[in-house]
Amino acid sequence: MSMETCPECAAPVSPQDRFCEECGRNLRVQRTVVGGPEVVARCVCGGASGFDADGFCADCGRARPSSRDRVEFVLPGLAGVSDRGKRRQRNEDSMAFGRVRGRGVAAVVCDGVASSERAEQASQVAVDTAVDVLLTAVQSGTDPEEATRDAVLAADAAVARLARPGAEEVAPSCTFVSAVVADDTATVGWVGDSRAYLVADAGAARLTTDDTWAAQLVAEGVLTEDEALTDRRAHVLSRWLGADSGLAGPQTVTFRVETPGLLVLCSDGLWNYLPEPEDLLAVLPRGVPPVEVARELVEVALKSGGHDNITVVVVTLRGGHGA
Repeated sequence: MSMETCPECAAPVSPQDRFCEECGRNLRVQRTVVGGPEVVARCVCGGASGFDADGFCADCGRARPSSRDRVEFVLPGLAGVSDRGKRRQRNEDSMAFGRVRGRGVAAVVCDGVASSERAEQASQVAVDTAVDVLLTAVQSGTDPEEATRDAVLAADAAVARLARPGAEEVAPSCTFVSAVVADDTATVGWVGDSRAYLVADAGAARLTTDDTWAAQLVAEGVLTEDEALTDRRAHVLSRWLGADSGLAGPQTVTFRVETPGLLVLCSDGLWNYLPEPEDLLAVLPRGVPPVEVARELVEVALKSGGHDNITVVVVTLRGGHGA
């Protein structure tokens, strides 16, 4: 019988164990780090004196680099990359995902609204809250559309709690897109303009519709798509997570996974450069692990200008064989 080690305490465990006998960790569930990447403890100069109270290196004077500037997570069958980009001062995107062994996977991407306070905190709280709800649902076999609604409302409430009294106009807020893949079925949910794409041998398809001023007017026939996209209000959100969202729930779509492919969740830092499914398909590398796909898509956005934060999560769809 092969042995493994617990990812929490490194105690020996067997593949049949559901919990670690030493620390009690659930061995069936793997997920990204709660709270995002750890704070950078040492400067790039290698100095041993650490950072002062203002965040500057006591040895060379450099500002402490943000651990959020470039984030990569990898789990079996799915991976994500988040990059600050070339123009933004900080990365206000967040991602969280996980898998339940033998059951399925869940992933969430949130993009903090730049005009709101503590946008990076809003997006991180949202992804952590939502992915916990979704992974619990995968483990228990809860209906994925019901779980997605519960996850969005829980994330919305968690972000709303970050608001300062009397500062509603800048209350922390973010967009949301999620995916649950289990039992050969995928459910995608969204609020705002973060997107999901399906890529398979037969081609690519966009699964989400933006909750924006432009998309709403195009849907109502007031503007053409070209007219809407050239308007300065094109990216103004009509729905979001946060204190003043008035959110009743997400939009969702569920489909059967019949052929192998990839599910791509992303913030607008990617799709601004690759808006159509055909654009994504044209640059998508073939036959490489999910993390290499995510890295390449982020690289395309960076080479195209990197005007915004860029986050990409890639989920492998095995088509008839689960996620």
